[in-house]
Amino acid sequence: MLFTLKKVVGGLLQPLPLLLVLMGVGLALLWFSRWQRGRKIVISFSWLALLLLSLQPVADKLLLPLETRYSTWHASAAPIPYIVVLGGGYTYNPEWAPSANLIGNSLSRVTEGVCLYHANPGAKLIFTGAAAQENPMTSAQTAALVAESLGIPQENIITLDTPRDTEEEAAGTAAIVGQQPFLLVTSASHLPRAMVFFQAQGLHPTPAPANQLAITSPLNPWERVFPSAFYLPHSERAWYETLGLLWQRLKGTETPPEAASH
Repeated sequence: MLFTLKKVVGGLLQPLPLLLVLMGVGLALLWFSRWQRGRKIVISFSWLALLLLSLQPVADKLLLPLETRYSTWHASAAPIPYIVVLGGGYTYNPEWAPSANLIGNSLSRVTEGVCLYHANPGAKLIFTGAAAQENPMTSAQTAALVAESLGIPQENIITLDTPRDTEEEAAGTAAIVGQQPFLLVTSASHLPRAMVFFQAQGLHPTPAPANQLAITSPLNPWERVFPSAFYLPHSERAWYETLGLLWQRLKGTETPPEAASH
């Protein structure tokens, strides 16, 4: 019940649903209230916020501090025994190509995990994630199918099919890897929050960011000045992860001092 409530409230607090609610309030005031100043303020604020959050310079400036917390992983001399790839959005249609079942950030995470496997031959790839409601396949199983389609041997794949969120993924990983080193693969914006959960379990993850979204390389001028549905999710991701970090603090989830300095 608490898990469902957390997801519902978190979804409603995202920029697009929240601004649509505010616009709805403004329209209600327009039709059913004489409070002229209030409806003008609500509608104008909602419109301006949606405009700004859909602009590339604004959206990516919000996201960049999260995504640049950890650098891209580069091969080291010592082999890594485990690569943990966190679950994300997915569906499952057996008629589709395996990779088509991974939605949004998930495909980038899995492909990065596969690349890291080739840099660490023989490592165990751990995929995490429970089943979505009424789905016959779990997120972890679906990701594993994609990895197998990309040439990863089945015997080198481990699935954790019960974790529903990052905190549960960290606990499930701890039961397998113990104190051994491992690469933690997830979206670059999600890594700051994920690292806290994993280090709170006494684990020693090496961050391996994937799915970077904030663009710092050159773009055409019109791509920077026109609002776009492409960039609004960047703002949503920044807002979502910031809310997640605040929730961690409220819950008292902290990184042990020895892990923070690791």
